[in-house]
Amino acid sequence: MEVTEVKVFPVDEDRLRAYVTITLDHCFVIRDLKVIKGTTGYFVSMPSKKRKDGTYKDIAHPINSETRRLLEERVIQEYERTMQNAGIGDSAHVSTT
Repeated sequence: MEVTEVKVFPVDEDRLRAYVTITLDHCFVIRDLKVIKGTTGYFVSMPSKKRKDGTYKDIAHPINSETRRLLEERVIQEYERTMQNAGIGDSAHVSTT
């Protein structure tokens, strides 16, 4: 599996820094990943749906840590590049775990 495209849509909503759309192998799109600024750096939140009981459930997510790491690294790398190109310097202390 290869992440063949990453589109970053920056926002500034408390800890939420961007929404992201990724394409896998030029043929499968996943929308609404989120770049979140946590206490130790950035992390990627997978798309989720709010349930009737008020909790959230991921609707798409990696099933192993290697794939999660691959996706997070690629998404955060593209987020940082996008922010640098926009002249916004909010990319210190990046965490990919």
